[in-house]
Amino acid sequence: MKSRGNQEAPQKWSDEVVRQTSELPKIKDACIMKVTFLLPPDKYPRDMPYGPDLDNLLKRLLDDLKRTILSEARGGDSCIVSLTVMKTKVSSYEESGAHIEVMPVRV
Repeated sequence: MKSRGNQEAPQKWSDEVVRQTSELPKIKDACIMKVTFLLPPDKYPRDMPYGPDLDNLLKRLLDDLKRTILSEARGGDSCIVSLTVMKTKVSSYEESGAHIEVMPVRV
């Protein structure tokens, strides 16, 4: 739970991730994933000049994806065998979101 800022934002984010990924193909086996978080300026306050922690952003995203594209994967998000994550600042909320790439692999 957020202790400051828009406390409804995390749930809205989750709802949007589920909405936008619910019709995508299901991942059933091992995959690699690349995620780029596109964060608006207010996610970079003075006391957090580098923005929010990647692990917190990623935890929510992966939990949401377990409800959609990872819902048929044995072990849920443990099917991700390689993960690349970054964040970058964008100018506005309209540009914000996440860019997610998933590629199946053989292990």
